Amino acid sequence: INELIQKRQLLEAFASIKYLEDETIAERDAEKYKDNPQEFVRKSKDVDLLYNSITNALQSIVVGTLENPTVEDTMLTSLVTLIAREEAAHPNTGNAARPGSDLLGTPRRWREEWKEAINESARKRVLRVPMASKEEESSWLDLHLGFLQKNLSEDLLKIKLSVKKYYPEEYQVCDMYVEAFHKAIASHLQDLCRRPLEFNELYTLLDWVANTYCSELFLGHPNLKPEVKTENLSLLLTPADWDKLINDYITSAKGKIKSYFGNILRLEVTEKWEKEVHPEVKENLYHSSLSFDIQTIIGEHMKISGVISISLERKMLELCLAELHEFIPRFGEEFVAWNTARDSPVFVPYFAAYINSFHDLVSGLKTVFKANTEELQKILATLTKNFTNIFLNKLRTKAQPLLKKILTKDWILATERPNSLALAVSQFSEHLQHMREPTGQELLRDVHKYVVREYIVQVIKPRQKMNRETRQQVSEKMNQEARILNNTLIDHGSDSDWLLPAIHHIANIIGEKKKDKIKEYVKELCQDYPDIR
Repeated sequence: INELIQKRQLLEAFASIKYLEDETIAERDAEKYKDNPQEFVRKSKDVDLLYNSITNALQSIVVGTLENPTVEDTMLTSLVTLIAREEAAHPNTGNAARPGSDLLGTPRRWREEWKEAINESARKRVLRVPMASKEEESSWLDLHLGFLQKNLSEDLLKIKLSVKKYYPEEYQVCDMYVEAFHKAIASHLQDLCRRPLEFNELYTLLDWVANTYCSELFLGHPNLKPEVKTENLSLLLTPADWDKLINDYITSAKGKIKSYFGNILRLEVTEKWEKEVHPEVKENLYHSSLSFDIQTIIGEHMKISGVISISLERKMLELCLAELHEFIPRFGEEFVAWNTARDSPVFVPYFAAYINSFHDLVSGLKTVFKANTEELQKILATLTKNFTNIFLNKLRTKAQPLLKKILTKDWILATERPNSLALAVSQFSEHLQHMREPTGQELLRDVHKYVVREYIVQVIKPRQKMNRETRQQVSEKMNQEARILNNTLIDHGSDSDWLLPAIHHIANIIGEKKKDKIKEYVKELCQDYPDIR
């Protein structure tokens, strides 16, 4: 009988074993072994071992179905016949095996063994798919999943075209193989998930599960239809495993986004600030790539995450915004620290460029990404205020020495050029015309108001009396400086026309000798500027 089994003559072997089994049962029932129970145990064990040998051969045939290049049709035909004959010979009555491990006459459940063999075959096929190490190949997971698709697609096509026809419809052989491969792949992916995966690898796995597995690239391929059905398959990953994969992906993305933002800052420092490269002017506005770079990073990560799911896309946006909320203050601190160390002339142009870029960033996040920018706007408002204070302090530092010279002996004697103050102020005001409104215009108004107010403060300080000739000289110089100063600021875009007469009023009062005329000038001054009192 063993020789028949080895030669795969399983039907003949089964007939012989069944004859031996029936004979042993008949002898047992006739109490032939009453005085020699060991002989009965030996014969029962022989029957059991022979049946087990057929079970092993059955499993081997199933495994060989996919392992061998060609399908052995006679083997599959005899296998199906064998299972049918065994089920007819051992009808499932539901009776349990007798005590003492007497399995004679009990069903051998070869159909279940056949199913289990399919499961084991699928498991081995999955584990045999080539997989390089990360050290050997950086794209190891992409390549591995590609091989998995290719190899198992070929296996399923083989089942559909060359194997299915040898099985009765009741076997649902295609469904059995699909379910077996599904379980094997699910188990394999669980093992992969336990590995320490990097961002790109986590994304590859998520994308494969979400978009490739059931698509036309794999199980949904037209060549496999209609036999291969995916509608009733269980989840490839359990909800817990999927959530872990998502969380690992988000955690990995957090470090990646932080690194990208850090690179933006590093390039600003090394390629622009340290080299004092003047920002470009586009459409009359100072330009910085800051907003574009940030939105590009956010957009790319949202796009790939959106391929997985809408919810992951929103999570990625939330993550990017959270990292942005940390990055912007850090960016501001670095910019201020650089300015403190260098006191560079390109601080003001970059101040303007960054204000423009912040505006574009908020606008883009709102319109393109539908993001809630309320928190970001608060952060940017604080940063803008900080930058503005530095700007105004720089202006004061530059202007105050020149303002303090007003009405001094040197100033009266015209050793100071009449455009000195205007030139100093223009180093700041000229850049504000390249700052986006309303911020640029508001700041320009502040500059204009500050300079005029401080000029007047210097003029009306108590001083020694001047003779008429000196007063006339002072008046003329004040009018001259006021014209130069106001024209400069108006040329730079200031719309503070209401400030233009202020210094001229004071100059006229100083230069006038007639009291009535002085009273008239004072009245005009108070009408234009009631708060001057």
